Amino acid sequence: GTATPAPGPIRTGSRCCRRLLQYRYPDDALCAQTDPELFHPEKGGTTAYAKRICLACEVRIECLEHALANGELHGVWGGMGPDQRKAIRRARDRRRTA
Repeated sequence: GTATPAPGPIRTGSRCCRRLLQYRYPDDALCAQTDPELFHPEKGGTTAYAKRICLACEVRIECLEHALANGELHGVWGGMGPDQRKAIRRARDRRRTA
């Protein structure tokens, strides 16, 4: 699936789903059917459940690439946390400069 600009904020419960404010993934994106707080836990909270959800998601790779391309610094995107995405960006940068 290809991400397309969303017409406006998507609400999940009483909060905007920050994952989907700018891009709307296909209806089968599992994060769109799940509490966004799982993907953006408070400091010290676990991301394990969110990462398990991402592993089963059909648009996981598109989500991860969006996060990498847009410098997302917080939360779980495409099944990876901030440190994991940082490592991917570093490895890609090393390959480009090699």
